[in-house]
Amino acid sequence: MPTLDTTALHRWRDGQFTDSYTHLGAHAEGDGTRFTVWAPHADAVAVVGDFNGWSPDANALERAGEGLWSGLVADAAPGARYKYRIQHGGGAFDKTDPYAFQIEPPAEGGSTAEGLASVVTDLSYDWGDSDWMGSREGPGSFQQPVSIYEVHLGSWRHKGHGESLSYREIAEPLADHVEALGFTHVELLPVMEHAYYGSWGYQTLGYFAPTFRYGSPEDFMFLVDTLHQRGIGVILDWAPAHFATDPQGLSHFDGTPLYEPHDERMRTHPDWGTYVFDYGKPGVQNFLLSSARFWLDRYHVDGIRVDAVASMLYLDYSRDEYTPNEHGGRENLHAIRFLQRLNTEAYAHHPEVMMIAEESTAWPGVSQPVYTGGLGFLYKWNMGWMHDTLTFFSEDPVHRKYYHNDLTFPLHYAFSEHFCLPLSHDEVVHGKGSLWGKMPGDDWQKAANLRLLYGHMVGHPGKKLLFMGQEFGQRGEWTHDHPLDWHSAEGGLHAGVQRWTQDVFSLYREHPALHDDEPKGFEWIDFGDRDNSVVSYLRKGEDGKTLLFVLNATPVVRDNYRVGVPRDGVWTERLNSDAETYGGSGVGNHGEVETTPVPYHGRPASLVLTLPPLAALVLELQNEPKATGATTRATSAQKATRKTPKGAKASASRKA
Repeated sequence: MPTLDTTALHRWRDGQFTDSYTHLGAHAEGDGTRFTVWAPHADAVAVVGDFNGWSPDANALERAGEGLWSGLVADAAPGARYKYRIQHGGGAFDKTDPYAFQIEPPAEGGSTAEGLASVVTDLSYDWGDSDWMGSREGPGSFQQPVSIYEVHLGSWRHKGHGESLSYREIAEPLADHVEALGFTHVELLPVMEHAYYGSWGYQTLGYFAPTFRYGSPEDFMFLVDTLHQRGIGVILDWAPAHFATDPQGLSHFDGTPLYEPHDERMRTHPDWGTYVFDYGKPGVQNFLLSSARFWLDRYHVDGIRVDAVASMLYLDYSRDEYTPNEHGGRENLHAIRFLQRLNTEAYAHHPEVMMIAEESTAWPGVSQPVYTGGLGFLYKWNMGWMHDTLTFFSEDPVHRKYYHNDLTFPLHYAFSEHFCLPLSHDEVVHGKGSLWGKMPGDDWQKAANLRLLYGHMVGHPGKKLLFMGQEFGQRGEWTHDHPLDWHSAEGGLHAGVQRWTQDVFSLYREHPALHDDEPKGFEWIDFGDRDNSVVSYLRKGEDGKTLLFVLNATPVVRDNYRVGVPRDGVWTERLNSDAETYGGSGVGNHGEVETTPVPYHGRPASLVLTLPPLAALVLELQNEPKATGATTRATSAQKATRKTPKGAKASASRKA
């Protein structure tokens, strides 16, 4: 193990020790283990554990400088449990190692809080993902498809008696499912150790330890390795905005507010009752920057999604009283610099990874480079798109014309940041209901609305994220204690929703026009038909291929609906969310439509379409115009019959 030499101590002092996980914590040294911990205000520190009968007198640590304590224990081998016994102000208390690579489960019959001993751990693993790691795209890969399947490991699927699958047990079925859906990545709700299961991992205790609930560190490596070998990237949720107040954890670690602010007004996060980090302390910077780098270095993860960034940026976030910054402002200058350093460090060592921000305000430059004053993230969650789009889709179709701007307004700022469009876990919990439950109408209309929503999500500029269960229209609100209702996905409308999800996300993955991250890749055809709740737009790829999206957000079949297009030729109906295979009514355009020489919407030619009810049409311009003849031709599996569907209303015409 590297020693704490003068250079290392200076790096720690200056907040530059961004791989401090290589020194702090428990590391093999010769035939023993060296323990190192940051506790600058402690009067004395000892390591207690299985190897010394948990005696505080057996293995005292020595001051190593810069507030660090260190010592070699000859009898501590991998698998041994331990804690730090810290003395301060006449008292003594035990703490879990902040840098622990593994934390034990609770004792049989006891609560998690009664356990939480750290475990000496060897992180050796024989990785099999060299092909994947070698193929990861380099920096700035904005033109690549990114579609993310968000997962809570404990509730994705259960085995008998309500027990969650282990890391190893979930690896193959999760890879099978994600591969079948056509998603490019999995994003895992925090796997970092947490005492309170109901926090979903966001009240973190162990920033270097995958939770014991599903297995060992090696088991988690196996999960990542399996996904990589199946061509699926792995993104981890990470929560540096706040931490759990468990007495064994970081709070008052050395008897004083060490990781948290000394200022009591700024210490507690008002929304969650947790503690916030003091980003101005070099030791805190070392800790958090090392945590992020650790998961990238040692677990081969492909990205980190940073939770609750807005609460980090503003000193007055959810507070009536706060201490202003040195300029009298509300911005958390230390947090800003920390986030910039986080991204700078991540890309310096792993330029091909994705750093993603959940930032819910209009803070400028979240995904702009640090050298321009931005925060340096690659992508930012587009919370405005999520809110406005769900507002529109939650309305009864008869009222949607009054909410038309909620559907179209997000395009005004779609390119102001590099966005990811999230339909995340946050939208299906705490009384919000599932996405299925948000959709108006009977079951047929709910399914149709959901297919339409996903069609628009794929057509809209931005990367994509969908929470587990929504791919088939989970009826119930998500709860971490229960698995998804997989039985409902086996047939009927829910199976149709899942087939649509597979097909529309597979189209996204294969079609470069949908990966485009530039304004020139999107073009409105018509965003003003609010009376009919119809919008149409083009997605254009650098390869010259073009897709036309036409969305009908009412249950009215619209015959002879004219849409202007930029070029004559034959447009193939690539996807129709109303096709019978998806549970729709089968209304469509028989596979192909040929343009007519009628200028419309400011374009030189136009298509006369039949718009299915509550449906998305995706048409692709063919490279060569086909022979003239009938304006519609039957082709492929998208062929649809003409009939009035259940849940739809009588047809309406819009003639040129």
